[in-house]
Amino acid sequence: MSGSKPDILWSPHHPDRYVICDSELGLYRIGPIGSAEAKPGSLPLSEETAATLLAINSDTPYMKCVAWYPKQEPECLLAVGQANGRVVLTSLGQSHTSTCKELVGKEFVPKHARQCNTLAWNPVDSNLLAAGLDKHRADFSVLIWDISSKLAAESSAAAEKIRLPPTDVDSGSTVTKPLYEIGQNDACLSLCWLLRDPKLLLAGMHRNLAIFDLRNTSQKTFVNTKAIQGVTVDPHFHDRVASFFEGQVAIWDLRKFEKPVLTLTEQPKPLTKVAWCPTRTGLLATLTRDSNIIRLYDMQHTPTPIGDETEPTIIERSVKPCESQIGSFAWHPSSQNRMVVVSAANRVMTDFTVFERISLAWSSTTSLMWACGRHLYDCVEEAVEGAVEKDIATKMRERAQSRYGHDTLQVWRNHLLAGGSDPQLKSLCAEDLELKLPGNKQSLVYSGIKNIVKSSSGTTESRRCWIGSDRQTDVPRYHSEERSLALRLCGWVSRGSDIDVETFLRSLEQEQEWERAAAIALFNLDIRRAIQILNKGAMTDRGDLNLNVVAMALSGYTDEKSSLWREMCSSLRLQLKNPYLCIMFAFLTSEPGAYDGVLYESSVAVRDRVAFACMFLSDAQLPRYIEKLTGEMKDAGNLEGILLTGLTKDGVDLMESYVDITGDVQTASFCMLKGSPGEVLKDPRVQCWIENYRNLLDAWRFWHKRAEFDILRGKLDPSSKPLAQVFVSCNFCGKSISYSGSALPHQGRGFSQYGVSGSPTKSKVTSCPGCRKPLPRCALCLMNMGTPVSNCPGTGKSEEKADLTRENKLAKFNNWFTWCHNCRHGGHAGHMLSWFRDHTECPVSACTCKCMQLDTTGNLVPSDSS
Repeated sequence: MSGSKPDILWSPHHPDRYVICDSELGLYRIGPIGSAEAKPGSLPLSEETAATLLAINSDTPYMKCVAWYPKQEPECLLAVGQANGRVVLTSLGQSHTSTCKELVGKEFVPKHARQCNTLAWNPVDSNLLAAGLDKHRADFSVLIWDISSKLAAESSAAAEKIRLPPTDVDSGSTVTKPLYEIGQNDACLSLCWLLRDPKLLLAGMHRNLAIFDLRNTSQKTFVNTKAIQGVTVDPHFHDRVASFFEGQVAIWDLRKFEKPVLTLTEQPKPLTKVAWCPTRTGLLATLTRDSNIIRLYDMQHTPTPIGDETEPTIIERSVKPCESQIGSFAWHPSSQNRMVVVSAANRVMTDFTVFERISLAWSSTTSLMWACGRHLYDCVEEAVEGAVEKDIATKMRERAQSRYGHDTLQVWRNHLLAGGSDPQLKSLCAEDLELKLPGNKQSLVYSGIKNIVKSSSGTTESRRCWIGSDRQTDVPRYHSEERSLALRLCGWVSRGSDIDVETFLRSLEQEQEWERAAAIALFNLDIRRAIQILNKGAMTDRGDLNLNVVAMALSGYTDEKSSLWREMCSSLRLQLKNPYLCIMFAFLTSEPGAYDGVLYESSVAVRDRVAFACMFLSDAQLPRYIEKLTGEMKDAGNLEGILLTGLTKDGVDLMESYVDITGDVQTASFCMLKGSPGEVLKDPRVQCWIENYRNLLDAWRFWHKRAEFDILRGKLDPSSKPLAQVFVSCNFCGKSISYSGSALPHQGRGFSQYGVSGSPTKSKVTSCPGCRKPLPRCALCLMNMGTPVSNCPGTGKSEEKADLTRENKLAKFNNWFTWCHNCRHGGHAGHMLSWFRDHTECPVSACTCKCMQLDTTGNLVPSDSS
């Protein structure tokens, strides 16, 4: 290979050895850095591997091509094609056996000297070596030599006269008569034996690809093409062959050899090498001239072409093993996706692994699995104390199992079903979403406090003195009917124009929310009650003794602006950890109307801040504050803001932010169904959340839960009830067999225990109402469909006088028509289910149809069935 770029050949039997073919042959052994194989002076190939030079062979000049003997014995036997057409067998520094000594130095000489372009050993009959030569008008270009043949002198006297001198001085021998001669008057540029049949040889001739059969060398199968270089067979798909010409790669299917099944367009520069990966199905690597990247074409999922116009799909990507221009590369024969590359200029070698494209797959139960190469990995979550918060999908799945959102009477229970740890859900479940005023037909909470305070009118201002304090300073407060409603929505019970908070304070004391109870008592100007609550909280088993200190500080309240008390409380309140204690002193040290320290304390519940604003802000201040707070809640996706927005368009905007942040379509669906008016439910965003939640339930195989959700949805949103989809029509006239012609069982005239009619006073219907033809018979009871059956549950005579509620009018499933779509036999659904519990074949005699087994979903068990 003098004057050309180097090439690499991996040993077919030693996974740690390869040969670099250049002006000389160099045998290398690869091993981990620091191991016994990597001796001092070895060449580093990567961060983990190095190569050690074992032997050099410089006795074969003018090399053009090299091929490694495919069998394990003799070891390290190489065939070298030279510029004069000769093929020389040589070895690399190995202890020769008797067989090897007979072969090493053997030469195979054509009749006329010309360049040898390619060599190929037969993978089965290893004695056969094919050589492809340049064109000669009086000679063949494809010669197949038998390396076990005897010397030319032993063949004939004529051959003895033309025998050429040997090149190996130790054991030289020359063979001049090939076993087969094919490809006359043409040039051969590439060769490969077909793995499906060792007697077939694929050759890239001058203007065509030709398949030669050694059993009949006079005939050949060929196709005219320019892609005749580098022919190579896919080791995993023996009918797929790749070849190239200039900058294009052609993929051939030998079963349809008329034209390539796929043509890959490369870079403008010509290709120098293509090679299939021996460890990966359908992975083809290509190299262009003067390039430092290797292009990979993944045909892993390529279907077998069916029509002439069908082209397989591929995935293309590039890898960059080194920075310098690549002279050649070679796939490792056994290590997955591993190759060694050699640079064109300084002959630097690099050991490189092509990483697989990793495909991730999430299961419906949030398990993670991915495939990389031949390995399949499963991500298992270990239960560790103090671990990160569960994924929202896991939370929604657990909530669905506990019937979260289905309790429409006691909405507050949903917070407990959700685990009780989410303050936003606690706030949402605590809100009265269906509060109505006497005499009002429409609920005002749908509009939210934001819209309620906008329409506030008749606001009055009153001044009240502190209760339990020596200071009798008047504190301004505001009252109106709308503000009273807002206080009620916030949980602060209203009675007329006065505020009755004692019941609320007692409930907070039972929940041991001492700081919040004290703050609300203080906001109602009852400083003595606030001190009592703090003292009571300090005396509990787990009480905070600092509450006594706070109570003592409250007892010294004074409204003098220059007092030492106000100065100390203003500076020390920010050091308090509990936000309610902090806003208590902020309220006491603030000027009337300037309560920013209370209103903008983000750690305080929104409902308490809004209630405080409704009591102490004027008509000019209150709407501005509510508007600003609503915007903050919408931006943050805080469900506490539902109190302000209501379930209006603003509420949908807020819920959208919440879903974008958390992905909790479950809460969004139930919340919107629970209290939103019809026009809000028609919002595309709301419908998207509902459908996504339904799809989640189906993916989890919670089919019963999904059915319950659909029923709940139908009750809360009548417009969502699906239209009739199932009809039973007469086989003769095509009309519906029910009197109303409606679907079954949605209407009262669907199938019931009395047949088609929904009323017990109607006669049995055993024929089509349109054409009077008899209805089909049940395959088991042989009764006409529509006839009452006593052995089906729910059809006994004791129920004949049952009240005709809507549920009783609906058809029982056991009396429904059911039939097999394959054999068309069937009967009452209850009878069919009973039959197939013990049998697999159709109940009709002489019918061998496996009816139930044809339904793939019939074998699935719902995950929520337990």
